[in-house]
Amino acid sequence: MAINKAELVDYYRTMVMIRKFETIAGELFTATRIPGFIHLSIGQEASSVGVCSCLRRDDYITTTHRGHGHMIAKGADIKKMMAELFGRKDGYCKGKGGSMHIADFSLGILGANGVVAGGVPIAIGAGFSIKMRKTEQVTVCFFGDGASNRGPVHESMNMASIFNLPVIFVVENNCYASTTPQSYASSVNDISMRAAGYAMPGVTVDGNDIFAVREAAAKAVERARRGEGPSLLENKTYRIRGHFEGDPQRYRSPDEVEKWKRENDPIERFADYLREKKILDDKKMRAIAMKVDNELDVAIQLAEKNDYPEKEEALKDIFSQ
Repeated sequence: MAINKAELVDYYRTMVMIRKFETIAGELFTATRIPGFIHLSIGQEASSVGVCSCLRRDDYITTTHRGHGHMIAKGADIKKMMAELFGRKDGYCKGKGGSMHIADFSLGILGANGVVAGGVPIAIGAGFSIKMRKTEQVTVCFFGDGASNRGPVHESMNMASIFNLPVIFVVENNCYASTTPQSYASSVNDISMRAAGYAMPGVTVDGNDIFAVREAAAKAVERARRGEGPSLLENKTYRIRGHFEGDPQRYRSPDEVEKWKRENDPIERFADYLREKKILDDKKMRAIAMKVDNELDVAIQLAEKNDYPEKEEALKDIFSQ
C-alpha cells in the first residue's frame, strides 16, 4: 500500500499522541488524580498505528486491558477517553468503565477488556456478523503473548478458520505476560507458527517498525476483505513500563529496559526515517509535540471540570435494549 507524505505525518502525530497520552495518564494515576487501574502501552505505538492505518472507520477492533493506543489509532476522541479515565459522566462509558472498558461502537471499537483473551471471542462474533450481512468489513482482535496461551484464543482461531471469517488475529508480543517471559511460557519462539494448526497464514514482524507492521497488516486485511479468511500477525515489540503502574518489575533488569528504549524506540526509529526523507525536521516535530500537549491539556481540564455520574446511573446500561 502506497503511503503519501501527509499520511506519514499523520502516523507520526498519532504515535506521539499515544506516547504522550499514556505518559500523562501514568503521571495522573501516580498523583491519584484518576481512580481505578491502568496498563500503559508505551513502546508499542508502531503496532497500534501500523495495524489501524489499514482499517476503515466501519471495520471492527477488539482490544485488551492495554488498549489506549489501539483506541487512539482507530480515531477515538481523547477528550472522551480522558473523561472516562477520570470517571466522569462525559466519558465514553459515562465514567463507569474506566481504562479497561472503553468502547466506541461508532468507530467499530467493540471495547477494551479486563479479562485476558476476553476480547478474542467477541471478535469472532463480529466476524460472523460481517459474514451474515455480506459486507466487506474486517475485524482485528489485539491480544498479548500471555493471552496467546489461553483457551479462548485457540478456540476462536479454530472457529474463524472453520467458518472462513474475516478476522485478523494480532498478537502483540511484548516479551512478558505480566511477570512471565514469553521465552519461558511459550512452546515456540514465534507465536505466528501456531497459525499452521488452524490452516491460516501466520507471519512475525518487527513490531517496532511501523512499515513492517503496516505491510503485513495490509496483506491480512486485503485477504480478509476478499473473503479468503483469517490470518495471524505477530508484532514483536516491547513494553517499556511495567505490567501495571506501580509494578516493581523484579522480573527484568533496568538495563534491559534502557537498552530497548535506546536502541528500539518505535517513535525514534520512525522519526529518523522522516528526517532522512526530509518529510519532517526537528522544528516540525517539536511543533507536532506542542500541539499534542495542548490537546491533552484541554482534555484534562475538561475532564476535571466534568461531573461524576449520578448514583442512579449505576443500574443503567447493564443490559442491551
